[in-house]
Amino acid sequence: MSTISNDAGLTSELYWQDEGVAVADGSEQRLSQEDFFSLLTEQLANQDPTKPVDNDQMVAQMTSFTMADGIEQLNQKFESFAESMTSNQALQASSLIGQNVLVEGNIGYMPEEGAGFSGVLVNDQTVQDLTITIENQYGEIVKTINAGTQGAGNIEFNWDGTNTNGEAMPAGDYVISANGTVDGEGTSVPIAVNRHVGSVSMTGSNQGIVLNLAGDVSISLNDVIQIGSE
Repeated sequence: MSTISNDAGLTSELYWQDEGVAVADGSEQRLSQEDFFSLLTEQLANQDPTKPVDNDQMVAQMTSFTMADGIEQLNQKFESFAESMTSNQALQASSLIGQNVLVEGNIGYMPEEGAGFSGVLVNDQTVQDLTITIENQYGEIVKTINAGTQGAGNIEFNWDGTNTNGEAMPAGDYVISANGTVDGEGTSVPIAVNRHVGSVSMTGSNQGIVLNLAGDVSISLNDVIQIGSE
């Protein structure tokens, strides 16, 4: 059985199309170098013959416009450069996914039972009787590491994820503290911990690149002290 279709008529493309109205983008409000010289030509053509434009004044006008035009071009190039830098930084940051980064702080994260974690004590002078203490989220001391006397410099430490009895501890956050004596006085030593990078976020220009670390912690790329750990 044959069918009849009404689609054989003229298509809409063959009818007269309404002309679109251009949307102003603000560029028409800016004076170009061509506009400036046109105005300058009109100014010279309509000046009072008895009071011609002073040469110094004309040079000053040309200099001012040239400077303004140069600054605008410089701003445009700087914006392009900043966008390029952000893209390059994002590309470099993406290569950190799956690696460990050293960040300042006294909270270590153990991703699974008995995995442990490592870090660095930032020591700027010789310290005696140095003790590293690991506490769980309830403030209970899990393990104490006696490091003895240590000279100035970064002191690496590694917790094996077990308590004093050798039992594997559950995954989670643990608080680290390091204390010792310097010239007979008690002192605390700053700590930096290795954290695993899970992903990278692109944020606004004010915050830059953000690294999302294991344990639901996010930091700025600028806060990274060291990339990679043994």
